[in-house]
Amino acid sequence: MALRRLQVTDLRCLQSVELEFDPRFTLIRGPNASGKTSLLEALYVLGRGRSFRTRRLEHLIRRGRDCFTVFGEIELPARRVPLGVEGLRDGIRARVAGAPAASLAELALIFPVQIIDPEVHKLIEEGPGRRRRFLDWGVFHVEPRFIPNWQRYQQSLKQRNAALKTGQPRSVVSAWDQELARTAEEITKARDTYLQRLAGVAQELAKRLLGQDLALSYRPGWSRELGFEDALSQSWKLDVERRSTQVGPHRAELAIQLNGVTAKDRISRGQQKLLAAALLIAQIELFPPDATARPTLLLDDPAAELDDAHLGQLIAELAGGANQLVVTSLQTVSAFGSPGRQYRIADGAVSPG
Repeated sequence: MALRRLQVTDLRCLQSVELEFDPRFTLIRGPNASGKTSLLEALYVLGRGRSFRTRRLEHLIRRGRDCFTVFGEIELPARRVPLGVEGLRDGIRARVAGAPAASLAELALIFPVQIIDPEVHKLIEEGPGRRRRFLDWGVFHVEPRFIPNWQRYQQSLKQRNAALKTGQPRSVVSAWDQELARTAEEITKARDTYLQRLAGVAQELAKRLLGQDLALSYRPGWSRELGFEDALSQSWKLDVERRSTQVGPHRAELAIQLNGVTAKDRISRGQQKLLAAALLIAQIELFPPDATARPTLLLDDPAAELDDAHLGQLIAELAGGANQLVVTSLQTVSAFGSPGRQYRIADGAVSPG
């Protein structure tokens, strides 16, 4: 259950490339600025419908072109499923098994993908939005009702905020409160349940990688002493003042502490990277064994910002897993063992070897 073939056209410096992947380990070597990260970006877009480098998909389109395309074949137990993504300047189109995707979530079900890259420390360092996305990717893959609840919550929130922005009376704004509260509580319950499982696995990994005690906690975006409708009522004046809803799962936070102190306040960039990697690896270890597909893990230059000892520890945690690995590097990475497939990339052109 892994990606077997990839075609990329007109994405960043990649004019037209085609690769086949080993179900366990594929290595892509090349100098800096050769297109290694762009290739991983194409894989990520195929599984997520978005980039891990920019929110603006038009930035991925090769200069002088109107769109990019990414096509992949995913090998499942009884069949191969084609996936396709076309990135245009005004949006993205996705196809699954030849038919238009109802939503980008269909891509994630068939091709779940995660990445550990030189910017992975931002999971620890930046604001709560990135950590919410991290948490929700894991919840999505274990709780089938999560996406429908999230979509209904977002629609209700959008309508409520529109009423606030146009200065509608409280009776009009509050018409959305009941549905907002119902879906908010379902989202919070799913996140809480998932985090309890994630915390145990991540704590063991953090202990091995960092030698410190990790604690994860979830703050739902309103006081747990209140029901959500009561929290909305208490927040009314602030909502009116700021013209948007100030409480709810869209403002939740995943709090991360090491040895009792907020992680981003006490550890180095390299340690932040190791901690973020531990969280991502824990998430992959929790992936349901009966899922349609297993995750593919992308590693972009894993040696960046890590000394040899810590790099060895990280590789040891990854090498024994059953998930597909796609690794980019300036040189051969022998610690993972022999790659099933190996490519060299230079100036956006890919060749075996």
